[in-house]
Amino acid sequence: MMTNRRRAGRAYGMVLLGVTVWMFSLQGSAAQQSFATGQTISPAYEGWEQNPDGSFNLVFGYMNRNWEEEIDVPIGSGNVIEPGGPDQGQPTHFFPRRNRFVFRIQVPADFGDKELVWSLTSNGQTQRAYATLKRDYFIDDLVIQANFGAGGPGGGTPETMINKGPTLAIEGTRTRTVRVGQPVALAVTVSDDGVPRARPLAPTNPRRPGRITTDTATGLRASWFVYRGVGSVTFEPPQIAVWEDTRVGRDSPWSPGWSTPEPPESGRWETQATFATPGTYVVRVQAHDGGLAAVDDVTVTVTP
Repeated sequence: MMTNRRRAGRAYGMVLLGVTVWMFSLQGSAAQQSFATGQTISPAYEGWEQNPDGSFNLVFGYMNRNWEEEIDVPIGSGNVIEPGGPDQGQPTHFFPRRNRFVFRIQVPADFGDKELVWSLTSNGQTQRAYATLKRDYFIDDLVIQANFGAGGPGGGTPETMINKGPTLAIEGTRTRTVRVGQPVALAVTVSDDGVPRARPLAPTNPRRPGRITTDTATGLRASWFVYRGVGSVTFEPPQIAVWEDTRVGRDSPWSPGWSTPEPPESGRWETQATFATPGTYVVRVQAHDGGLAAVDDVTVTVTP
């Protein structure tokens, strides 16, 4: 008989069989207000990838049920991956709504039938995701692109068959030290194959007010965001959202009517980050073409 824990793990893994349907993504303003704050986060096991050397990546994301509340959960008993944890590279700053394919944990070729468990406590409740190498959980670039919405409502296009993800290179050191209120300059150079071609997300159709499959604008973009750290961080210029904000009028690739801005001709994105609170932060840059993404991190120590 399947245990409750196994059922939960299977539920999270099945999210990637085809295009994910999240019934939480209600479009009405009343629903958005109802769940602005106070809800929980569910960690999600997205599936596993196989590497050329025979090892595997266990891939995780999460669903923050709030529309507005960003939640910080430090590494420790409330944010732990075991065995081998508590810290295995997971975020501590959680954006609203669905965040897919957020981080990977590489495991050896002989991982076999072992299991990793991510336990996450938010707003008084603990949720878990169970990561295994069961066949149902296998993912590849086509699955990832379909889940991001690069193939449109149908889930796939000829472009997704040939797409290669962007690559990026951060300028400067990966560790910085600044004072509160002192901007830190961040620059990244991104290259991409131009696939998929830039495609805006269609405006909302009044006759079809909701979407049950993920759809997104495509085209190369880059955004910096807080991956770890507690405290207000201001990015200038403001960054494109990296989470699935499907509300109208938002600066989000999943917002109806949104178009990807023209990338810099040089392929170099420049940003400044200013920190309001002392502490240690990890700021992550994500280069995304609408289907596949690349990420890298800078650790910033902020002094008074």
